[in-house]
Amino acid sequence: MARPVIVSCAITGASDTKHINPAVPVTPEEIANDVIAAHAAGAAIAHIHVRDPKTAKASMDPALYKEVVDRVRDAGCPILLNLTTGPGGVLVVEPDAPHNLRKGSKLVSAEERVQHVVENRPEICTLDVTTMNYADMAVTNTRAMLDKMAGLIQQVGVKIEMEVFDTGQLWQGADMCERGVITDPQPLFQLCLGIPWGGRPSMETMQLMRDQLPSNAVWASFGISRFEFPMVASAVVLGGHVRVGMEDNLYLSRGELTPGNRPLVERAVQIIESIGEYPASVDEARDLLGLGQLRAAAE
Repeated sequence: MARPVIVSCAITGASDTKHINPAVPVTPEEIANDVIAAHAAGAAIAHIHVRDPKTAKASMDPALYKEVVDRVRDAGCPILLNLTTGPGGVLVVEPDAPHNLRKGSKLVSAEERVQHVVENRPEICTLDVTTMNYADMAVTNTRAMLDKMAGLIQQVGVKIEMEVFDTGQLWQGADMCERGVITDPQPLFQLCLGIPWGGRPSMETMQLMRDQLPSNAVWASFGISRFEFPMVASAVVLGGHVRVGMEDNLYLSRGELTPGNRPLVERAVQIIESIGEYPASVDEARDLLGLGQLRAAAE
């Protein structure tokens, strides 16, 4: 029988991409409208960052998150909301004076990083089980920071999506489950591929990581840029769920900018259906992720 595959759409990321593709949503209204459009195309989850409406650059302003969440919910869109907690762990150092933090560094407390999650109580939020080099900066998430963030998130009944970029980070995420830091009976892992310098975007890498997941895990995967759609196909074939969106990729094909998130979701749905599966509804995604149990346990 055909299998329901959860499609997640990452609406807009933290990278400075507006100058590359003018369709990148920036304001809360634009982001919310793209969330609703992505759901209409088949997405059951929307992964959300926010941006400063004046500069189009990444923001951590809780008020912007609240406006996005309120706009989506007030519109009656049932899509599951997945808010990022990634910003706040960025380290940029001067090579000749590494004790001097350069512009672009942003290191904040666990409470600040999850404030918008506690206030809005989305169904899901990300937790980057990740310390790695990224471009000219380092992303840092210590064990103590991750443990504290996980505790704060679970107190309000929000499901954690552990974003892992290589096998060592997957190992650490599994360890958080084994230690009881993450208490979810169906822990959710997102295998993030193609981001320098994490795992390479290939089916072989995805299968290697899949085979190292805890036996009770639910998993999805994505690739960035030109690897977005090949990694959709790979995840479906290997039994996982998928993610697309303008956070990860700005193009429909070589040289053709996507006019929004909806066409990326539509392409993912085409791939899923061509392999013989089908996109999960919101209700099916809730069941597959065990969301009702988590919220009930927190209350």
